[in-house]
Amino acid sequence: MADYLADVKKYDAAADADAVAKIVKHLGIALRNRDSSLVSCTDPEELKRVRNSWVAGKLGVTDGAKADAAIEKTCKVMAADNSKSRVTFYYLVAKDLGMLGSL
Repeated sequence: MADYLADVKKYDAAADADAVAKIVKHLGIALRNRDSSLVSCTDPEELKRVRNSWVAGKLGVTDGAKADAAIEKTCKVMAADNSKSRVTFYYLVAKDLGMLGSL
């Protein structure tokens, strides 16, 4: 858990530890596999999964344009990171959408 929080804090110094813990719990077993624990911004299918499963499914944001804008913004923010942690990515998308409180 501390590693996930430390990674999120690279992008948000005041990261909410409870929100990070909820994302880790939500992702569960997916975090055990290196491939599924990372997000690829160059894979359109991956970004579609993020939009459908995380943004629409978990966060309840059904506005596709709003979801895509938050995902694109997060890809730009994390562009320098070759191994984009799914926990950090999901946290930043939720924060951009103002949905951290609803986790």
